[in-house]
Amino acid sequence: MDTSSTGTKEVKSWESMDLLSSILVVTNLLFFLFKISYGVLDSITPSQRLSDGDTIVSREGNFVLGFFSPGSSKNRYLGIWHRSIPDQTVVWVANRVHPINDTFGILMINSTGNLNVIQNNSVVWSASTLKEAQNPLLQLLDNGNLVVTDGNSEDYLWQSFDYPSDTMLSGMKFGWDLKRGLNRRFIAWKNWDDPSPGNFIMEMTHHNYPEAYLWQGSTIYFRSGPWNGYRFSGLPGLKPNPLFAFKFVFNQDEAYFICTLKQSLHTRSLVNQTNSMFQRFTWTEQSWKLHSYHPTDFCDTYALCGAYARCLVTDFPVCQCLNGFKPKSQQRWDSMDWSQGCARNKRLSCEEKSTHGFLKFSGLKLPDTTHSWLNTKMNLKECRAECLNNCSCMAYTNSDIREGSGCAIWFGDLVDIKQFPAGGQDLYIRMHPSELGMSLIL
Repeated sequence: MDTSSTGTKEVKSWESMDLLSSILVVTNLLFFLFKISYGVLDSITPSQRLSDGDTIVSREGNFVLGFFSPGSSKNRYLGIWHRSIPDQTVVWVANRVHPINDTFGILMINSTGNLNVIQNNSVVWSASTLKEAQNPLLQLLDNGNLVVTDGNSEDYLWQSFDYPSDTMLSGMKFGWDLKRGLNRRFIAWKNWDDPSPGNFIMEMTHHNYPEAYLWQGSTIYFRSGPWNGYRFSGLPGLKPNPLFAFKFVFNQDEAYFICTLKQSLHTRSLVNQTNSMFQRFTWTEQSWKLHSYHPTDFCDTYALCGAYARCLVTDFPVCQCLNGFKPKSQQRWDSMDWSQGCARNKRLSCEEKSTHGFLKFSGLKLPDTTHSWLNTKMNLKECRAECLNNCSCMAYTNSDIREGSGCAIWFGDLVDIKQFPAGGQDLYIRMHPSELGMSLIL
């Protein structure tokens, strides 16, 4: 037998196999790079990275994650935007405070699931998971949420929905995770070329009777009013409709509002630094259409009329003292400076609290709830008794108007009351017996 000939054939066979393996490796690498570059992948693992110029796309193709430059800026940011909308609409930015000044940014996920955006070996943005992952996966979901999971687990160890920028998407919680001390709030871009934080902030308050505030710096600019079972008290237009479903959750662990879609469409809400509004848009045909906005009119200006006054935009002047109250300064009031508000015609005495009663005022945006108390188990009669027995209590009402249940009471001056032509709520205000007349609420 010619063993040398057989050996030669075996060598050639192994060389062919090595060549084939090399071709397969290169092909797989090129296929992977192609998928990253063209956004076929919806996730990356610690063995992969996302470089500037690469993107990943959610499974159904709704959203894209990648690096971008806003407007006329040359800076680079890691962000998420709508894929099918021609005008790039960014809904989340990672490194909004620390831009990258070249095109060499990289996103990586490490072996325990932590995220890092790196430029020239320096970390410009990072995010840590709630716990270490064994097989971390970074995935972009079709609702625009970027999540870290441990393998195929459905539990999110980190998610971009917990750290929003200026935009609220369908399915995103707006408000507090009280167990974690996590405040999901929205901060406007400084301008269209700069996604760094502006000075308009929309956030849920964290006190006994939550509501949403739009802040301008450290000043309250607009207030939503508390949730009444259907909607926020100051937003009568926020009601059941064919497009959106609204829900508010408030318990010892959480206090948040969530909006979900009933139909398949693109929608977003954002804090707009340019016009000082919180706006909701829906994508129709070839443009974003304004669906709703807040504040809506002059009477949404926070505490415009001061204490114990109501604002009605169709009145002139728009501010009027409530029945049983008069301007603290008639001169300033007549000059349309309403900031000092109104005072009682008849002062209340705590020693005579048993003689006090309540006047019913209808069609209102409920007052600021900073100094309030809530009991969801009481009925209206029990609520009245609770308020009457405490001479610091100035008003009460139902906290849930769907079935007239729950009790909310206010302490101290009542401020930021708006009158609605329709869709407002009842409020029962403590009064001196001489002011009650035939409107006594028993």
